[in-house]
Amino acid sequence: MATRPKTKAETLAWLRTIAGELATATLKRLEDTLPWYGDMPPSRRSAVGLVAQAGISSFVAWFDDPRSTPWIAADVFGAAPRELLRSVSLQQTLQLIRVTVEVVEDRVKDGGEPLREAILLYSREIAFAAADVYARAAEARGLWDARLEALVVDSILSGEADDELPSRIAALGWHGHGEVSVLVGTAPKQLDVDHVRRAARHMHADVLIGVQGNRLVLVIGRADPLAREADESIGTAPALTFMEIAAQLEPHFGPGHLVLGHAVPNLVDASKSAKAALAGFAVARSWRHAPRPVHADDLLPERALAGDPLARATLVHRIYRPLQAHSTELLTTLWSYLDNGRSLEATARELFVHPNTVRYRLKRVSDVIGWDATGAREALILQSALIIGSMSDHELAPRRRPTN
Repeated sequence: MATRPKTKAETLAWLRTIAGELATATLKRLEDTLPWYGDMPPSRRSAVGLVAQAGISSFVAWFDDPRSTPWIAADVFGAAPRELLRSVSLQQTLQLIRVTVEVVEDRVKDGGEPLREAILLYSREIAFAAADVYARAAEARGLWDARLEALVVDSILSGEADDELPSRIAALGWHGHGEVSVLVGTAPKQLDVDHVRRAARHMHADVLIGVQGNRLVLVIGRADPLAREADESIGTAPALTFMEIAAQLEPHFGPGHLVLGHAVPNLVDASKSAKAALAGFAVARSWRHAPRPVHADDLLPERALAGDPLARATLVHRIYRPLQAHSTELLTTLWSYLDNGRSLEATARELFVHPNTVRYRLKRVSDVIGWDATGAREALILQSALIIGSMSDHELAPRRRPTN
């Protein structure tokens, strides 16, 4: 058995002599006590071994000069490749430190009280250094994710999606599934991104967040149905609609209008919903009593007047064409009803029918297109659709050639 060292110089020389032995014993203890270490591929185990050996070597250097703590602590983790941080968690790193300290303590327990105290102090410094390394890595990853998220949202808003968009979305850890809708409003003075994400997760939805000037844009997706079934806290509760989700996210926006685009099948098609929401946000002030949030399709007249081609196409293809294809009688009745100030009696007199017939036909109109002509706001939408639809009929009609 080695003679117990008496002076610091003797202790230092002794530590340098047994450093290799300590490293070997540490690796053996890692294999015996940490299952995750044995399951790692050889290259990763070698990297972890480098960290353990560097920790022992740096302890010897630190014991010689405790003032070298900052650079030695950083040097321990500098021995490992960067990808090790992505495969070994902070918890596993702390387990590695604990095992290494236990091995060293067992071997040098006869080295005297000063050496044991030095081991405790050094293990504390290494633990803090490990936390700092992982915190910096998380911060760097957070900044990268924020830039990537901004890039994805910009691509959605501009409609310039490319083949790389799905992979970028996957890199962000998007948990949405199926339909997507875009919500546009005013950005608050101080935006708590984490709070918005927590609120969305509470509603079993996912969000991509983008800030453009004074606008806050949320791309909302519902959670995967399989994940909902696995979550016992949800039970059999039905999924919230996008409007219900938007209403609960409303407090996170600044003052002003809040517009929700229509639902689209998937995230790649979200640019269509974004265009509708942005167009609606631009004209929402023209509706004096617009609710908050308001659906972009409820602003179709204002959007069409502002020159939005998507609004014009929506009015024609969702209102005018279906009525035209279903029954010219319904189309004529709707024209008359709106032109006569939504008066059943005046419409009945013009069409030479009973008011109850007009009432029945208006109900059929609502069944066909989903809008109720008896409401003031929906009547404006329907009248806009009739005007734009008739204009499109004129544009599509074949023009007669002038005769000589």
